[in-house]
Amino acid sequence: MQRTPLPSPLEAREEHVASMLGGVRRLGVAFSGGVDSSVLLAVAVRALGPENVVAILGVSPSLAADERTAAHGVADFIGCPVVEVRTHEGDNPAYVANGPDRCFHCKDELFTRIDDELVADQRLDAVAYGENADDARRPDRPGSRAATEHRVLRPLAEAGLTKADVRELARALRLPCADKPAAPCLASRIPHHEPVTPTRLAQVETAERVLRECGFTDGRVRHHGDVARVELRTEDLPSAVTPEVSQRLTAGIRAAGFRFVALDLDGIQSGAFTLPLIEVTRG
Repeated sequence: MQRTPLPSPLEAREEHVASMLGGVRRLGVAFSGGVDSSVLLAVAVRALGPENVVAILGVSPSLAADERTAAHGVADFIGCPVVEVRTHEGDNPAYVANGPDRCFHCKDELFTRIDDELVADQRLDAVAYGENADDARRPDRPGSRAATEHRVLRPLAEAGLTKADVRELARALRLPCADKPAAPCLASRIPHHEPVTPTRLAQVETAERVLRECGFTDGRVRHHGDVARVELRTEDLPSAVTPEVSQRLTAGIRAAGFRFVALDLDGIQSGAFTLPLIEVTRG
């Protein structure tokens, strides 16, 4: 990635994020290929140099193969090496049980693997991840607790960058993922207290690939046993119910292992499974 000068307001924003890395000489970035971690990776590379930054990609059945490939493409564009670390959250009964704290166990496994396997080997002074200021304020982000316990840095949130700020910076840096929709892990498609299993994760991955093959760039398939509940952008709903497209969707998703396919008229809902449980608990 060429070091393209940024407009003054965005340059100040980048410098603010970089200032959160003060004293760090060699950094590991927990990297997914999403917009947040990609912006963090790009800023770190521009601030510290590509030889002093490592992108760390956690690989497990909850990471879709397409997402894994795309993450490598973004890191290549930025000019940063990728180290893959195998995570085994599926061996943890608390993760499999899929309570509202599932993300904590997933992130705890990732950060533990980084601590145990990579920090010394890669000579890292610190590890950071791409939490932004909006996510930091949400109650359904238990992974943040794991970051705190492992002393993982969160430069975007500390610099006060919102989701919109991060998107704007991604576009200015010309990152290939700048307009990429949010892509939570596959386990987020399984209702809480329904076990997370490799079979269910594979069903979701295959069904969501069908969405993309039908031309839907942003969509999720929620796993309700025999029923696949499809969430699309509201503006895409009319297209989904046309005979040609609906037949392709139904056939492809049934081939993934579902008996029934339902289209959710509310569209895409972030935190659809977690937020209602948290609100009940807080109430």
